[in-house]
Amino acid sequence: MVGKKSENKAVGRTKGGINTKIHAIVDGLGNPVAFLLSPGNDGDSTHAVDLMSKIDIEGSNLLGDKAYGTKEILAYIKEHGAVAVIPPKINAKKPWKVDYCLYKERHLVECFFQKIKWFRRIATRYDKLDKSFLSFVYIAACMIWLL
Repeated sequence: MVGKKSENKAVGRTKGGINTKIHAIVDGLGNPVAFLLSPGNDGDSTHAVDLMSKIDIEGSNLLGDKAYGTKEILAYIKEHGAVAVIPPKINAKKPWKVDYCLYKERHLVECFFQKIKWFRRIATRYDKLDKSFLSFVYIAACMIWLL
């Protein structure tokens, strides 16, 4: 959406209406570490490098689904001394090896998103501004850390 009302806001039109995506990084215990908002109609992988730049990834194993297997993301992970545990897409020209035992831990981020849906204000995005919405995402993350 373009216009004054939606300018500089992370909202986008999808089949379900106007919505926002929350991109998150969680640690090895499923606790939230970093967040980023984007319009709902943007792809997940387009914001991955921005999100990873918010934290120090050196020496980490970064798990992600097939959507994150782009050259740009894999190069960023390698440059910063981390290991990518991202399976290649079926149509990848040069598929790489993946530790699927470690990849099974990716469910932790899915569990985090399930926990964040407990907070109705976030699940329905009551807040108009990105600043206030992201603030409540951080408050919800603090509550999840305390559980």
